Amino acid sequence: MNNTEQSALTQEISNDARVLYLLGLRPLADKKSGVTAPLNYKQLIAMLNGGSKKFTLGRQINALIKELVKYQLIEISADASLDKSFNGQQVTLPLLNVKTDDYPSLHMKWSAMTTDWTPHQTVFEDLAALVGIIDKDYSETELGEFIAYWMGRPEMQFSQFQWTQKFVFQLKQRRVASGVKPKYKVGNQWVTPKAGVEADENAKQLVAKYSKKQNSINK
Repeated sequence: MNNTEQSALTQEISNDARVLYLLGLRPLADKKSGVTAPLNYKQLIAMLNGGSKKFTLGRQINALIKELVKYQLIEISADASLDKSFNGQQVTLPLLNVKTDDYPSLHMKWSAMTTDWTPHQTVFEDLAALVGIIDKDYSETELGEFIAYWMGRPEMQFSQFQWTQKFVFQLKQRRVASGVKPKYKVGNQWVTPKAGVEADENAKQLVAKYSKKQNSINK
């Protein structure tokens, strides 16, 4: 377990959630991507119970997963719902590969969102790489929308690491959001190009059509 995971797990998390993370999920996760193997609720319940019968229902496991998501120890896909079972599904442990020694200090102080907030650059770069964000540039509008959303929830307080992590996850969702008409695709992500004009196929066809028409008139 790295220092960042340890700092996150020392927050106000139930012991059952800690056991689920350390013994039930972490051993199932790919060491590079942090993605777990498909969850087996029957095995997880048996592991959590030991010699007792405290856990008998899948929704009890879901409650622990929801707790770990709240504290940024688990990431679920954008189209997943915490109200549905994760049995047979995969989740991601985003802190699994974080190795920067300074990260624990970023978990020490919690605060509400402020108008001048900016993501921690090192954390942003590292987490963006971990979750597979290719285009790491973000606009002032994207940052402003994030700040505005959380300014409306002053009761929510997180560490600088967690605020940055939330911002990274929002950008990831934007990059892979359905219904967005991108310019080009890299891997499984849609990336908006930098400066420059690209004519799509419809524009090219229109140019060709009217060029032929103009040529016929000139003749």
